[in-house]
Amino acid sequence: MPKKQTKKLKEKPLPLWDELNKLDQGLLRNTNPWIHPKYLEENMAHKFRHYQENALRYFHYALTDESFKNRNIDHVLFNMATGSGKTDLMAGLMLYLFQEQGYQNFLFIVNTDAVLKKTIDNLTNPESSKYLFAKQIVLDGNRVSIQRVTTFPTQPQENTIYLKLSSVQKLSKDISESRENAVGIKDFERNKTIILGDEAHHYNASTKSEKENENSWEYIIKKILAARVDNRLLEFTATMNFDNEKIYEKYKDKVIFRYALDQFIRQGFSKNVKRIQNANDDADNMLNAILLNQFRKIHAREMLDVDLKPVILFKSSKIDTSLSMNEKFNQLIADLTVEKLLAFIKRQKIINELDDNVTLNYAWTYFENPENTQVELENLKHDFSRQNVLNANDTDRSRFLEKGQYELLNSLESPANPIRAIFAVAKLTEGWDVLNLYDIVRIKENAATNSKATDSEAQLIGRGARYNPFIYQDKQTMTRRFDNEVSDRSGLLLETLHYHTMNEPQYLKNLVKSLDAMDLPTDEDVKAPLLDVKVKESFKKSAAWNFGKIFYNETVKVPESAYTALPAYGIDNTRDIVVTYLSSGAEVGYRANEGIEVSERHQAKLNFDKRLIFKAMNRLSFYHFDELKKVLPNLLSRESFIFDENWLNLANRDFFVDIPKNVQSQDLSAVEHLKIMELFLSDMEKRLRSGFVKARGTDKFIGYPIKDYISDYRKRVKQSDSEVIYPKTYSQKEFVYETAIINATERQLVERLLDKVLELKTKYDEVYLIRMDENMHRESIKSEALKLHQFGKVDEVHLEGFQPDFILYLSNSKYMMQIFIEPKGADRAEAQQWKEDMLEYLNKHEVTFEDEIDGVKIRGVKFYLQGDTRDTLKEIAHISLGKDDFERGSLEQGNLLEMIEEIKPV
Repeated sequence: MPKKQTKKLKEKPLPLWDELNKLDQGLLRNTNPWIHPKYLEENMAHKFRHYQENALRYFHYALTDESFKNRNIDHVLFNMATGSGKTDLMAGLMLYLFQEQGYQNFLFIVNTDAVLKKTIDNLTNPESSKYLFAKQIVLDGNRVSIQRVTTFPTQPQENTIYLKLSSVQKLSKDISESRENAVGIKDFERNKTIILGDEAHHYNASTKSEKENENSWEYIIKKILAARVDNRLLEFTATMNFDNEKIYEKYKDKVIFRYALDQFIRQGFSKNVKRIQNANDDADNMLNAILLNQFRKIHAREMLDVDLKPVILFKSSKIDTSLSMNEKFNQLIADLTVEKLLAFIKRQKIINELDDNVTLNYAWTYFENPENTQVELENLKHDFSRQNVLNANDTDRSRFLEKGQYELLNSLESPANPIRAIFAVAKLTEGWDVLNLYDIVRIKENAATNSKATDSEAQLIGRGARYNPFIYQDKQTMTRRFDNEVSDRSGLLLETLHYHTMNEPQYLKNLVKSLDAMDLPTDEDVKAPLLDVKVKESFKKSAAWNFGKIFYNETVKVPESAYTALPAYGIDNTRDIVVTYLSSGAEVGYRANEGIEVSERHQAKLNFDKRLIFKAMNRLSFYHFDELKKVLPNLLSRESFIFDENWLNLANRDFFVDIPKNVQSQDLSAVEHLKIMELFLSDMEKRLRSGFVKARGTDKFIGYPIKDYISDYRKRVKQSDSEVIYPKTYSQKEFVYETAIINATERQLVERLLDKVLELKTKYDEVYLIRMDENMHRESIKSEALKLHQFGKVDEVHLEGFQPDFILYLSNSKYMMQIFIEPKGADRAEAQQWKEDMLEYLNKHEVTFEDEIDGVKIRGVKFYLQGDTRDTLKEIAHISLGKDDFERGSLEQGNLLEMIEEIKPV
């Protein structure tokens, strides 16, 4: 798939899709208002994701809205990312079309038998773990059955959905040859039928050629659609080649919904993808993959209490290669001993020393530990023994074919399914939706390195990246939950697919190009290394370490019964509402000729429209009543949420939009009115979620022994375009860690404070700067203890805990002082003003301590911004020394150049 396709597609108009977008955003209309059907929630195995709801909504508009009554909607295409749940959407569309449009006949067509056999289970077998409907389908109080048929009945029974599943090839042959006991054109003349076409990019052979083949699928589908005016074809694919002009012309008016892969990944519905590149031979690559895969299982169990069965796929280019590698793999496992394993790990560490692959190093280190080697090797040999390895190549030599191969492939997540490794060539290219695939190994022998081969591999990686919704802490989600975790104790390993690939330059270049063309982000597994952060031995000899404490306030539980109105969430529901709209580059189109600066703004009043707010709420899944009740347990209805004085109270409040001065409220379109309302509701959602915390801070502070809570830890160094992180070593004993992993603003703060140590020591015997990193106790109850919580009377309630990044610890013979300091980027300071208010609150209100401790002072200061634009250091001087400012220090006298020198990131 060439890179240019994405760009060209964005430039080419898709009229039906564009028109539906415009219609959906035209909120000030009351025609066919959409509410996601409750019967889908009740009768499907999985809850619809937001984009699946959107797809169904667009389809509903196309069938029912007045603006489409003169358009022929008999053939549409859903162009949705690999792994986004197209089969779930098909199942939902079946129920919708049965319930709302009266369709009973459904024909499901695919291009390969592999996909067909998988789908039979998904749509017709209630005992399958991947059955997509509820075990009992009930619509309007009636039980509805799904019957798999060979031909459609002449007289359909009530409350019955008839489903025929067929390959394209077989269906074309049945209809063109009028075969006995097979579906024929009369079936499609008798009763209206829905055709569901999966992997639709395969069905365009005639479109690409100069002459239409009378036996082709395209010719047959024309006959089926012509048999009745209400027969419809719904096609689904992730990879339609719109660069081909003939295909674009065929589908440009048929694309009814698009959800691209980059959206899918960005919104967290997939695993992360890492490439492991090395020059190993195939046998060493296989053993590395086994060790990593097994370590992932062990890590899940020991660190996170998660029961995980990760699967490996070994991908070859030829069946003979796959079969021979399968045998080599079986022999490798059978012959593996402790001595061989340790020798292998030692050799790998030498070979890969420069590459320093982080994740493989974890696995090697674990297995070479004498406490683990023998026991875990036995477990590994059992898990990957011959009977737990599947060869999925469809040949006479495939011993699993007669023993339910497709059923095994389609139930790999099941604890009862023992398969841990799969060898394949092309069987899994399409239709395979296994969720617990965590390692893909590219077999080098006979491997092609051209772009056609890497395009195929990129598609496979995309399918393997489907998210695995494992249960963690009694919760299951459909999106990644550890993206912000940086500790090696985190679940990152459970949300990452590793692709073990060849280290051949041209191949890698083509592979990255293929992945880029899919908008599938990957990187090498060496780009976010874990660094050790250790407490200095000198600090461990201090009185502060042995006897000192750090203090945070205690919390008390808040019952759900307390959440009866918005003020309980810290939200004022009496003041006027102001939403900022059109900022930065978005303002360019509204600039007036007279040269008004875009920075000049005003607040324009908007008229409240009940239809508008309901439409916006319908578009945001949080505001569906069942979801809303999870955060507002005492809410009676959505109507009361809008109008009751305890809640939004919108009838008694004015609504303003903050816009550029040269824009008036009447200039805003209906689409922009919707956007403004969605901005308001999205912000309200965040505030409601943050306010619904069942614990509230008190003025009682608890001391936590420093030596029990300040500890060594490991941190993953992540870089982004907006922030560069530096590992910096400080020799001064007053910084308690050997290394600081900090950004530019934090580094500036640390160095300026360390420059003031001598002056602070004129009053204090001990002066220590402690970096409080949440990675110290991630996945531990300790991390919750070391947080500040609001207490006392505050204007804006935020019940979530807050961990300031630094503590300045000062002590003398009279008292100990603890000053909380939080560096902050200027772009984030305003949005998190409540944190600064909490820190400043500590300076104006004395607190109490457990056990009536004396001689402790708890203080906080303003955010430290780059360049100290808020005079935070002056405030620290005033609090700690009673001075207006610090004396001029050594930094200003000679070391300034060192501080501002160009710093090279990791």
